[in-house]
Amino acid sequence: MAQPTVAQTLPSTTAPAPAPAPAAPASALASPLDSLLLALRSAPGWRAADLTYRAAQLQLDSARLRAGLNLTVGGNAALTKAPWEGGDWTGNGTLTLSASLPVLPWSPLLEGVRSAERGVQTAALDLRGARAGLTTQLWQAYAGLRAAGDALTLADAQLSLSGQLLAAGRDQRAQGLLTESGLLDRQANLEAAQAGRDRAARAVTQARAALTRLLGTDPLPATPDLSRPLPDLTPAGDEATLIARALERRPEVRRAQATLADAQAARDAAVLAARLPDVTASVTAGQLASASGAAGRTVSGSLNLTTGVLGAQVSVPLREPKSPVSGVNLALNASIPILGSTESAALRQAELGVQQATLALDVARQGAELDVRTRIQAVQDERGALDAARTRVRAAELTVQAAQARLDAGLATRLDVAQARLNLTQATQALSAQLDRVSVAGAALAQATADLDPLLLTIPALPTGGRP
Repeated sequence: MAQPTVAQTLPSTTAPAPAPAPAAPASALASPLDSLLLALRSAPGWRAADLTYRAAQLQLDSARLRAGLNLTVGGNAALTKAPWEGGDWTGNGTLTLSASLPVLPWSPLLEGVRSAERGVQTAALDLRGARAGLTTQLWQAYAGLRAAGDALTLADAQLSLSGQLLAAGRDQRAQGLLTESGLLDRQANLEAAQAGRDRAARAVTQARAALTRLLGTDPLPATPDLSRPLPDLTPAGDEATLIARALERRPEVRRAQATLADAQAARDAAVLAARLPDVTASVTAGQLASASGAAGRTVSGSLNLTTGVLGAQVSVPLREPKSPVSGVNLALNASIPILGSTESAALRQAELGVQQATLALDVARQGAELDVRTRIQAVQDERGALDAARTRVRAAELTVQAAQARLDAGLATRLDVAQARLNLTQATQALSAQLDRVSVAGAALAQATADLDPLLLTIPALPTGGRP
C-alpha cells in the first residue's frame, strides 16, 4: 500500500520568498487536511516569519537608499557689524545644493548594500525553513489527531464488547455457569473500558487543541472525516545527494556563509584602512572671493579615497558680492596617523572574525549533515516496521474469517467474532498509525534537506476507500 506522492518543485534559494498562493474557496477543499494547509498560511507562526522576511527587505531598501544619489538643500545666513563702534550691519546669506554618491567599489555604503542583499537571501531561506517547520508540525498534529480518533473508535468498540461480555456473564451467572468473582472481573473490565473511552475522548480534545494552538484557529468541523492519510513527502535521492542538497539550501548553512562573507568584507576594509591614508581631493570654481571677503557663485566637488564618496556642491549667495574674483581652487587633504593608530588592532580583530566565521560554517555544515543522516535513518526505521504491521492485518483478517466460519458451523459465538473484529480494527489502526509515522518522518527529512516548500504542496485526491 504505497502512499501518494506530493508534487513539489524547488525555486532558487537566492530569489525573494514567494508570496502566499491565493486561497481556494472552502467548497473546493477535498478534505480536512486541505483545510488545515489553507489555515496554516494564516497561522501566527507563518505571519511572524513573513514579517521577519519583510524586515530584511526593508533593511535592504534602506541600505540602497543610503548608497544611492543623495541630494541636500541647505542655507546659511550671517549678520556682521565691524567695527563695533561706528560700523554698519552687513548681512549675507547663501543657498547650497549638495549631492553625494559612493563610486569606489570599497565604499562602506556599497558594502552595506551587499551585506543587506546577503541578509535578504538568508532571510528568504529562513522564511522557507520556518514555513517547512510549521508544515512538519502540522503533519505531526494531524497524525496525532488521526491517532486519537482511531483510539476513540477502538475504545468505543472495546466498551461495546465489554458490555456484551458482562451481559452474557450475568446470564451465565444466573444459570450457575459463572462464579461471582468471574462476573466481577467482567464488570471491572467494563468499568476500565469506560474509563479508557473517556480518556480517549479527552485525548481527541487535546489533539484538536494542539492543532488550534498551531493554527490560531480550529478550521475543522465538529466531527471531521480523518480517513484521508498523510501524503508521503520523502524526497528522492540517495544519502549523498540529500546531504549535498541540504548543505546548499539549509538556512543555517547559508546564514553562516553570509556571516563569513561579512567577516571577509570587514577584513578587507580593515586592510584598506591600514594601507590607505585618509585623503580627500577637492576642486572649487567660480567667484571665490571679493573685496568684501565673501564668496559668490561657486561649484565644488570632492572625492574621499577612504569612504569612496564623490560629492558636489553648488553655492549661490542671496546677495551679490562686490567686485567678485573668479578662479579655481584645487585642494588635497591627507591625514596619516603617527601615534595612537588603531588600524593594526582592527585588522587583527577582523582576521579573528574571519577565523571564527569559518569555524561556525564548518559547524553548521556538520550539524546539517548529521541531521540529514539522522532523518534518513528515522525514515528507514519507520519503513522497516511496515511489513510486520501489514502481516498483522492479514493475520487478523484470516482470524475474522475463521471465527465467522466457526460461527456458521455452530462452533463459536458472536462474541468470538466480535473479539476477532476488534483485533482486526486494532491491527488496521496500528498499520494506519505506522504509515502516518512514515509520512511524518518523510516530512522531517524533506525539511532537513530544504526540499519541503509548503507553497507548492499539491495533494492528489485518493480513490474511495482510504489508502491506495
